[in-house]
Amino acid sequence: MKSILLSLVSLLFVSCLSDTNTEVETQAVDYTVKNEKEIVDYIAANKLTATRTDSGLYYVVNEAGTGVKPTASSNVTVAYKGYYTNGNVFDKSTDEGISFGLNQVIKGWTEGIPYFKEGGSGILLVPSALGYGDNGSGPIPGGAVILFDVKLIKVN
Repeated sequence: MKSILLSLVSLLFVSCLSDTNTEVETQAVDYTVKNEKEIVDYIAANKLTATRTDSGLYYVVNEAGTGVKPTASSNVTVAYKGYYTNGNVFDKSTDEGISFGLNQVIKGWTEGIPYFKEGGSGILLVPSALGYGDNGSGPIPGGAVILFDVKLIKVN
């Protein structure tokens, strides 16, 4: 009887240990601190004057523009180049740009493009939480900081 009871207690103990390990393995990684350091280091290395928002987005206004200023729900035409902090380009539009609704893109664009008026240009430095998150998308790995050179051509 004692050996059966001891076996059951041991089995229960071992099953609890494996549940704990499973929980640790499936927890999402928090890239906030890593992304912040990567962006701040990039800004310093490239001698940029950037503004940080409460969400963690950084932006640089090279040219403010003089036209209409979009809202987070505007449809806009933007020419852009997307790249990583190491300079490798992952996407680029034509000079004519592409049109889309700001409520249909990553949070970094929804928040960042309205800092420019038509004709304005600059850089968006997007932490993963405002980009493609922990899982990534296409060529963009999970947790990646992504940068965009943007030119707001038109608020449609």
